[in-house]
Amino acid sequence: MSEAPRDIENLIELMAKLPGLGPRSARRAVLYLIRKRALVLTPLADAMAAVAETARECVVCGNVSTADRCDICLSEKRAVGEICVVEDVADLWAMERAALFRGRYHVLGGTLSALDAIGPEDLGIPRLIQRVIDEGVTEVILALNATVDGQTTAHYIAEELEGRCTVSSLAQGVPIGGELDYLDEGTISAALAARKRY
Repeated sequence: MSEAPRDIENLIELMAKLPGLGPRSARRAVLYLIRKRALVLTPLADAMAAVAETARECVVCGNVSTADRCDICLSEKRAVGEICVVEDVADLWAMERAALFRGRYHVLGGTLSALDAIGPEDLGIPRLIQRVIDEGVTEVILALNATVDGQTTAHYIAEELEGRCTVSSLAQGVPIGGELDYLDEGTISAALAARKRY
């Protein structure tokens, strides 16, 4: 069986490193791109080159931007007294799709993890605390994933901000449209603990 040319193999290997793609999926994607060179491959390569040149991290919140400060941080329409803390940019974008939160964000870039030697300084938690002080923040909303590391991180941040501002977190439990029979025990437990009166 003949091998693909080395530059194509290199592209397949790079594509296989993307989340959700393994070697087989990457090979299919690359073959598709080659077949659709003018329609997809060339514009994709141009767009990737442009993003590689211009994309950067917002110096204030950690969002992805093409300038030193992102549009959210620059917007005068955003509430300055609230900061929503998220693990990564994908979570920030998910919150923005809901179009309900009108404050500002702080992207941690991960969660605390003793196993991976990720501490508060690696996540910019001291920078978050400084923002709370400098910006006169009255509430920090912790929108972290309901994992052990996410909850450990939330607990640490809540302790660090105690007495400086109100700290709240997203509700956890039964999703809208969810059926109890299909939920795991942890979700049911969280929902039961966060129950509310009618």
